[in-house]
Amino acid sequence: MRLALRLSYLGDRFHGSQQQTEERTVEGEVIAACRRLELFSDWREARFCFAGRTDRGVHARGQVCAFDTPVPDRAQEALSLQLPRDIWCTGIARVPGEFHPRHDARSRTYRYLFPDLDLDTAAMDRAAGSFVGRFDYSRFGRVEGKNPERVVLAARVSREEGFPVFEVTAWSFLWQMVRSMAGVLEAVGRGEAGGERIRELLAEPSGPRVPPAPAEGLILWDVDCGITFQELAIDHRSRDSLAFLWRHHALMARICRVLQERTAEP
Repeated sequence: MRLALRLSYLGDRFHGSQQQTEERTVEGEVIAACRRLELFSDWREARFCFAGRTDRGVHARGQVCAFDTPVPDRAQEALSLQLPRDIWCTGIARVPGEFHPRHDARSRTYRYLFPDLDLDTAAMDRAAGSFVGRFDYSRFGRVEGKNPERVVLAARVSREEGFPVFEVTAWSFLWQMVRSMAGVLEAVGRGEAGGERIRELLAEPSGPRVPPAPAEGLILWDVDCGITFQELAIDHRSRDSLAFLWRHHALMARICRVLQERTAEP
């Protein structure tokens, strides 16, 4: 039986998603959990794969992985308990034997959260529309022998709980492409560039690359593989861990604000 899982994870304690011999990665932790449950013994024979890779520090809300297992019920009942707290499974589906989450993905959606609350999101949203369509993205990502053309289906900038958020959907992306897109949009939001800058960069693909924005603001939001997942509740350990982080960072934000006020220049 072939299973597809929808996974979420916090990326700050991982050296990316792809397996590495000496480093902690998302794939490595998921494979280890599957082995402990004896869902499979060899990840290659199980045809284990992710829909796409995420870099060190990048988070995911809707990553998709798939593998073969003779005990699918065991995966549904116990895998979440074997995963570390910073990875959790939110959906499961039994899929055809030929299913491949990377090759079968219809689109991928990313969101980038900007820490600067004072950005001009209206200007950024207008500029983001210039990304929609088929363009050569050589200046926005690492090409490394791949076709630099990509088709962006939608791009917008809005505010969520005060934070400027860039959301973009495409068939596929180059490595670090979204972060470079976010980088130029941030310049627009600060008034350092106009919306025409994006059109110039797309029209002149032979120039230098746009520096990527920091990884910690990026979330792999969704991968549309054309399948319907059975929803799974987040494991209590992961829920408690997220709640702790929420409280901790809310407290630190308040402390920073108080200290900033105390040390503000007269």
